[in-house]
Amino acid sequence: MKKILVPIDGSDNALRALRHAIAYARSCAPARIELVHVLAPQRFRAQAAVLSSDELTRLAPEDFQRATDTARQILDAEAIAYCVHCRAGDAANEIVAQARESDCGIVVMGTRGLGLMGNLVIGSVAARVVCYVDVPVTLIK
Repeated sequence: MKKILVPIDGSDNALRALRHAIAYARSCAPARIELVHVLAPQRFRAQAAVLSSDELTRLAPEDFQRATDTARQILDAEAIAYCVHCRAGDAANEIVAQARESDCGIVVMGTRGLGLMGNLVIGSVAARVVCYVDVPVTLIK
């Protein structure tokens, strides 16, 4: 079964990436979408190393629900197999770790569209994921 990792934060860009991942999943069935939401590192970094995804979800239910509800509704309506993971820490590092742990064959993620100067000045989660993950990455703007 092909596993497709989609980082989800509730943004329009992330939901566009999800829709792209759904189309991809249909083209290479059987496939499953692995959603990953990364909690703000300053709030949960100390606990992240010792808590499971379910435990992290219980620590920040509002953050997790806000970020994943629409994605789950879309996946349920489309009848696509999926699971949801919650992590805490640096977003790029956690996305790369989840891709490896879930043995995903591709990462499909949204970008914020900051452009070259924005990426140079403040960095880009998407650019770092592309550099460090061992599978293809599709970026959706």
